[in-house]
Amino acid sequence: MKLILHVWRQRNPSDKGRMVRYEHPSVNEHMSFLEMLDVLNESLIEKGEDPIAFDHDCREGICGMCGFMINGKAHGGFKGTTVCQLHMRHFKDGDELYLEPWRARAFPVIKDLAVSRASFDRIIAAGGFISVPTGSAPDGNAIPITKLEADLAMDAAACIGCGACVAACPNAAAALFVGAKISHLGHLPQGQVERDRRAIAMVRQMNIEGFANCTNIGECEAACPKEIKLEVIAHTNRDYIKASFIERPESTIAGSG
Repeated sequence: MKLILHVWRQRNPSDKGRMVRYEHPSVNEHMSFLEMLDVLNESLIEKGEDPIAFDHDCREGICGMCGFMINGKAHGGFKGTTVCQLHMRHFKDGDELYLEPWRARAFPVIKDLAVSRASFDRIIAAGGFISVPTGSAPDGNAIPITKLEADLAMDAAACIGCGACVAACPNAAAALFVGAKISHLGHLPQGQVERDRRAIAMVRQMNIEGFANCTNIGECEAACPKEIKLEVIAHTNRDYIKASFIERPESTIAGSG
């Protein structure tokens, strides 16, 4: 089938950028979306043109590397699906698709559809760890934890940090991502030692990175390919408020909710 692609092309972070139209006449319905772009890039290279840059790695919806807007929707708007899991059978002959990078000040464009998500890395580094020595694997019955807590921790741990929540949010907030990282460890016994410090540190770093405040619109949950729930934001707010009263750190800026 034939598709018309309008792709955001930007040579470097300082370039103004623009939409460029491409006709793609050789699209197979069994291709993934990224395979379709691979074929387009091969044709561009044969013509001596610069291929379209986009992030990708595992191409199995695990690593969180791939991600851009398709017709104004993060990952294309299909529930529980990353761009690399999206197949061309969802489109029809003659469709026009508009491809743009994540739009957020904290995600500067590197080139074309590829953006820097180093801000997420810095947030995780600020507090997403535990210092409890684990040693060898303990007996599963030695750590008392309810199935509900275990399930909540695992649900939050499913976050792959792709950035779709930020791109879909009208405020460009990172509350769902930060909430998932804080909630994940906050539900586990091993995460209790630094629980208060972690909430303060990660929320503070989120604000330093320039992400806006969450206003509970819910677009983040709808766009998340791992279907992380808004409850993780409520969990983070509780931890942050509690930690703020206990520790009273200097220059703390509230903004996780």
